[in-house]
Amino acid sequence: MSTVAVKKVRETAILPTYGSAEAAGADLYACLDEPVTIGAGETVFIPTGIAMEVPKGCAGLIYARSSLGTKRGLAPANKVGVIDSDYRGEIGVVLHNHGKIAQTISHGERIAQLVITPVLTPVYEEVSQLSDTSRGTGGFGSTGK
Repeated sequence: MSTVAVKKVRETAILPTYGSAEAAGADLYACLDEPVTIGAGETVFIPTGIAMEVPKGCAGLIYARSSLGTKRGLAPANKVGVIDSDYRGEIGVVLHNHGKIAQTISHGERIAQLVITPVLTPVYEEVSQLSDTSRGTGGFGSTGK
């Protein structure tokens, strides 16, 4: 098991936790002085009150919590947030309300999940030809035919 250094930047912050022994994502919690209401179709920044040291060669990926999306219509506005390994500021989650009614987020509520994953940072080289494959240039929907 590896460890990730996490710093509370707000006294009432809650460190990420896993919902089960084999969960891939750790829950991130809202760190709020008072509840925040997100109107239908609105987008709001929700602070977590934590900063962390994502290991070099990795990224922290912020994903929606399935229950928040299916039950309340809330999901990260940018679909997947990316925390670079050299970022040391507070982590926030920008939630968008896809539903038709306002939703209120309270302090300590689980608002997203965080997955730490290895990343490649290749050098991009321009070439005149790419290798052939059986798929070739077939795009959207081409593999279902």
